[in-house]
Amino acid sequence: MTSINKIVVVLGATGQQGGAVAAALRSDGWAVRAVVRDPSGRRARSLSATGIETFRGDLGDPESLRAAFSGAHGVFSVQPNSGQAGAGVTNEDEVRFGTAVADIAERCGVAHLVYSSAITAGSTTGVDHLDTKSRIEAHVRSLDIASTIIRPATFMELLLTPEMGLDRGHLSFLMRPDRAMQFIAVRDIGRIVAAVFGSPGRYVGRTMEIAGDALTGKALAEHLTQAAGQPISYSRLPTTQSAQGEVLGKLAALVDDGRLTGNANLDALRAEFPFLLRFDRWLAGPGAGLLDEALRPTAKDTGIAPR
Repeated sequence: MTSINKIVVVLGATGQQGGAVAAALRSDGWAVRAVVRDPSGRRARSLSATGIETFRGDLGDPESLRAAFSGAHGVFSVQPNSGQAGAGVTNEDEVRFGTAVADIAERCGVAHLVYSSAITAGSTTGVDHLDTKSRIEAHVRSLDIASTIIRPATFMELLLTPEMGLDRGHLSFLMRPDRAMQFIAVRDIGRIVAAVFGSPGRYVGRTMEIAGDALTGKALAEHLTQAAGQPISYSRLPTTQSAQGEVLGKLAALVDDGRLTGNANLDALRAEFPFLLRFDRWLAGPGAGLLDEALRPTAKDTGIAPR
């Protein structure tokens, strides 16, 4: 493993992926520098309390990124996208941010860049916030910087967001009841990224599709029923009764043709990363609190962005 006490800069550290990466790197002994808009904010202060350095910066401010990357060994790059409710970015913003991060990392002499993409990258999907990843991936590969690209499966956490219907004893998602789809716990994305930074000789130059489990809609309902202690049924998410119907229809079609179901080699991944959680283990562990919240009545809509 690479010697620790080197700095890894983490973007998006106040969000799901970046937060998981920052925590995993810190746990492995790395010096972690989190780029945040407001170091005095609640989430930034929570990072500081764990020994993570918070650094004021913004994806739209190249000078702040140059300052943040100064002296860093590695950079973890993830960007907000237009498929996330409240993100406030366009598709062109995402591409501009992702390519700028890679360019600045190269110019600053960063030894290892890890970019978080999507499982659909490499094909044209017609879903703008997915197709942006292919453009950023191509740019990363064109640069003279050691890099690793990860393509996470759909987050397990997404299944427990309010609009999926668990508070009504029902789960609705993108696949047909008998169609399997791959998922990954966000915590495990962080642990995989930490492993990637720790063994660059093994991972530089690789593009890795990552997942922790594959389940049909029926299997999801069975696991949720057992974990919740009450019946949970499953049906496909109706795409015609939502303001997001057009996008949901495209996402459902990508599940049907296999591009959004995931094609990671789960046996190989579990051998390489033994900590990977299956869905039932995740529900009993890191996901338990989220499940409790999802079962409470709510009208909140967080939006759907399956990456």
